[in-house]
Amino acid sequence: MQEVTVRLPASTSNLGPGFDCLGVALRLYNHVTVRRGEKTGGGPMVREAAKAFFTEAHLPPFAFSCETRGDVPVSRGLGSSVTVRLGVLHGLNALSGRPLQRQQIFQLCSELEGHPDNAAPAEFGGFNLVRTGSRQRFAVSAALKFILLVPDFEVSTREARALLPDRISRAGAVESCGNACAIAAAFASAKYENVRGAFRDFLHQPFRTKLVPFFDEVVAAAEDAGALGAFLSGSGSTIAAVTLRDPQKAAAAMLSAASPGSAGVNAPGYNKARIVITTADNRGAHVLPIGNQQSAVRNPR
Repeated sequence: MQEVTVRLPASTSNLGPGFDCLGVALRLYNHVTVRRGEKTGGGPMVREAAKAFFTEAHLPPFAFSCETRGDVPVSRGLGSSVTVRLGVLHGLNALSGRPLQRQQIFQLCSELEGHPDNAAPAEFGGFNLVRTGSRQRFAVSAALKFILLVPDFEVSTREARALLPDRISRAGAVESCGNACAIAAAFASAKYENVRGAFRDFLHQPFRTKLVPFFDEVVAAAEDAGALGAFLSGSGSTIAAVTLRDPQKAAAAMLSAASPGSAGVNAPGYNKARIVITTADNRGAHVLPIGNQQSAVRNPR
């Protein structure tokens, strides 16, 4: 085998109060093709992933090229960097005879990312709850729709983390903890109505609104239009809402609230946003059959 293509889902993480520990894979994909013997620079992200793979697999490095294409936007809080890292890790693993197991690849990607909340759903699919030394995964029903409002500006994860305070109030911590537990229980039991009101947090969203200044207006518009709730996807700039009914109505309301000239919309250089309506991906990373690199997306439970 000289070439392999890996399909990787986008992911939305944090879900409000589940900072660095909750994430859901989405049916929005990147495809990473790794070819043996065509050495290219690939950028630092590709080189770091390759170094981690060859070290963990105890294999001598070989020359390769890497090409990423697909629909996951960069620096929008949808796990684009994870798709690249996982794509390289899975591609090199397949070209090397699969010396690493899936859990090992997940661990490597988490270490490269610095946190596992995007790596877990992108690798395993579904809703994932991750803590030190433990991971739980639950399939997500296609009845639950994810509405993504994707602005035309990027947010740097590093910049977004720099805004976070060292301390928060005890009351804020307690409410955030309770809401994160409610979200986890709702996804584990598939009683999605119970997430209503649970996306509020005091860990990161209040401090990151200066990077996405129309956040509060978009969340309120989504909820007024019937969504169960909305939250900043990762560190942004995407805002994600979830609903069990009439996603088009919520999408239209969110887009209107984020339109230039609307209340709260004053982001520098901001012109517009687009909407993506999708569902959860329950499969995760998937090495595609040779000769069928655009195979139909199955979504097993």
